[in-house]
Order: sequence, then structure tokens, then C-alpha cells
Amino acid sequence: MASTGTAGSATNTAATRRKQIIDVLGEAFEPLMRADPASFRAKYRKMARDPHAFYRGTACLFYADVTSEDDPFVDERTASIWIHGDLHAENFGTYMNSDGRLVFDVNDFDEAYVGHWTWDLRRFAASLALIGWQKALPEDDVRRLIGRYLRAYLSQVDAYADTERDDDFALHLDNTDGPVRDALLEARSASRVDLLASMLIRDAEERRFREDPTVRRLGKAEQRRVMKAFEGYLETIPEDKRIDSALFYEVVDIVGKSGFGIGSAGLPAYNVLVEGHSQSLDNDVVLSMKQANVPAVSRFVDSERVASYFDHEGHRTAVSQRALQVHTDPLLGHTTLGGEGYVVAELSPYEKDLSWDDLTEPDDVAGVVGLLGRATAKVHCSADEDSDQDLVELQVEEAVVAVLDGRRRAFVEDVTEFGIRYADRVREDHALFVDAFRAGDIGVSAT
Repeated sequence: MASTGTAGSATNTAATRRKQIIDVLGEAFEPLMRADPASFRAKYRKMARDPHAFYRGTACLFYADVTSEDDPFVDERTASIWIHGDLHAENFGTYMNSDGRLVFDVNDFDEAYVGHWTWDLRRFAASLALIGWQKALPEDDVRRLIGRYLRAYLSQVDAYADTERDDDFALHLDNTDGPVRDALLEARSASRVDLLASMLIRDAEERRFREDPTVRRLGKAEQRRVMKAFEGYLETIPEDKRIDSALFYEVVDIVGKSGFGIGSAGLPAYNVLVEGHSQSLDNDVVLSMKQANVPAVSRFVDSERVASYFDHEGHRTAVSQRALQVHTDPLLGHTTLGGEGYVVAELSPYEKDLSWDDLTEPDDVAGVVGLLGRATAKVHCSADEDSDQDLVELQVEEAVVAVLDGRRRAFVEDVTEFGIRYADRVREDHALFVDAFRAGDIGVSAT
């Protein structure tokens, strides 16, 4: 993509762009808006808070823009790899992998799909530029930070190209420092006991979810439907990850759940309490069963081969996460309910998002974005590990090295320029969005 494309086009008048924002958001979210207008009013008010919050909620607008432009750094092979799909600066955090090790990595795979390898990098570059602007960092510093991220990504790609194994790299307590290591230490101090205490009422006779405004008790008919969906989920757990104990998956309580972040607003969900490894109260496990959404990028690419690979969006989310995340949650699976696909995963106490609040100086941010660049390369280059998918079979690291042969500096400059200019576009779009939402033109009444 030329850096003077969508991000800086003077031909997009404010009125034309305002209409495009309204149309793209309406097409992407109209069914969910109708189903739960209150959740979308809350979502849109969160997006109105600042440009980066708006950016987080508008992956659909980003792909409407970038998929309409040619990209000189994408060829036939690198046009179809597993991508995260919504790689902004706040989609990184910790998790406990299936080997019991705390890892810092990309998280939230709701938008994962197959697409251009550069789309994740461009989306992150614009996100970093927006955060830099909100922290009042000089533009030259923001450019250097984007460059640091991209060069770290390419360095890790080279490391993968030089080894036969794609699953031997991870960010953990022994090879990180600064805020990333702090997030890992915070995750290590968490406990399942504390998580369960915050969510459950428990005594020797009874265990059930606590009542709060985000929790909904189910009627008998809905309870039966959810139980049937849960039984279907159990069949999707890979054989090598299945826990050999009927007791483990025994359902103790189920509730409806709402109150999610910007990306999941309006999506029906349930929390399921299962027995766990023993009847001890401390071994209970909470699973999230959430309706999966249509990934934003899929709305703007025409690939029947990719779309037909998945049974439904829950299946797509689970398969994508297994492809992108080495040593995936052994409880990850999918099911259907009411004709819609749902993704199921554990609500883990060891998941902690990276906090950007105290990252105020360029030198502090530089160390973090270098690690994030390596983490991004990991999900791209490990995309056939820990997965039985055969949708993407090429060696990503070899394809990226080949397509950038002799053009690495030009690539870094191009993506950096895109990030700066697209962040400018997002700030203008944010103002247009707020205006349209306040006027009641955005699809959900603001009153």
C-alpha cells in the first residue's frame, strides 16, 4: 500500500467519509444492534471516549480502507497467511499455556482470519501512532517506535528462518523485563481461589454464580438448550487435550453473561461452572461460552476456499487460535446454539493485559514495542503449530524473507508512514463518528 493512499486522501470529503463510517458500521453491526441496542449504545459511547477506543471498535472500517489498496510488499504467498485480524497495542497480555508456563503473547483471537501478512503490522503501527499522540510524544519519536517494532518483527522472522523449529520461542519471566515482565509477575501472583471467590457463592452444600448486573439466571428451556450446546462443545475438544475424567466436565451452574469490552458488545454469552479435577471447591473451573462474530476482514475479501473451511464462526475462532497460539488452552472448543457458532474457553486467573498507563516516555515504550514485534512474528511464523488445520501450509518466515529481499528499509519506511497518516485519519474519523452518533445517524439512538 502506498503511504499516500487512503490515510491521506484529500478527495475524501468530511461528508463522504462520515457517510462511509455510518454505512460500514451499520453493515457490520446491524444484526447485533437490533438484538441488543443497549449494549451497542454502551459500545459506541466507549468508542467515543478517544480516538484509540474508536479505532479498537472499528476494525471493519480499517479493512474497508486497506483492502481497497494494492500493497507492494505482498505477493501470492504472503497474501494468505493466518493473521490476528485486530492487532492493536492493547491486544497483548499473559496466559498460562498448556505446559504450565506463563507466557506473554498476542491475545483475543475473535477477528483472526487468513489475509495479507502486512495487515496486522499496519494495524499495529497506526495503533501505536494513536497512543503516541495521546501521550503527546513527538512525531519523530513515534516514527522511531514504529520502526523499532517492525525491525524486531523482522529480526524474529529471521530467527525462525534459521531454525527448523517454530515452537521454541516464547516471551516469559526469564527473557523479559520492564512492563512486560511486570505483567507476567502480576499473573503469577494471581490464583484460581481468588478468581472463584470473586465470581461464586460457595459453601459445603451449594455453589453458584454471584448475582450482579452482568449475570442473568436462565429459564428451564434456555438451560436445556445451553446444556445441549455444552455437550456439543465437549465433542470438539481435540483428543490429545481431552481430560480423562468424566467428573471434570460435570456442570455445576450456568448463567447468561453480559458486560464485555468494546469488541464483544451485543454478543450473547454464558458462563459455565464445571467440577474440575476433583470435588474440592478450589478446583472448580469457569468456562466462557460466547457467540463468535463475523471477522471484520472477511467482509472485504473474496475467498470461498477460506470461508468454506469453517463450519461456523465459533469453529473459525477456535481453529484460528490453535493455529496462532502455541500450546493453546486445552479447554478451547466450539459449539452451536440457536443456529449460531459459539467459542468456548476457560476464564483463567492468569490472563493479564499489558497496561499502557504508566508508559509515558519513548525509552520506556521502546523496550515494550520491541517485545511486541517479536510476539507478532511468533504468531505469524508458528501458525501451523499446535493445530490440525491445513488451510495455510507455507512457511511464513521463508515467504516474508523472500518478498522483502533487498527492500527491508523501504518496507519499514512505508509501514511507518502508513501508521502516522492512518492515525491522522482515525482522529478525523473519531470526530465524525461522535458527531454522527450524537445526531442519531449511526444506527443506534444516542438518547
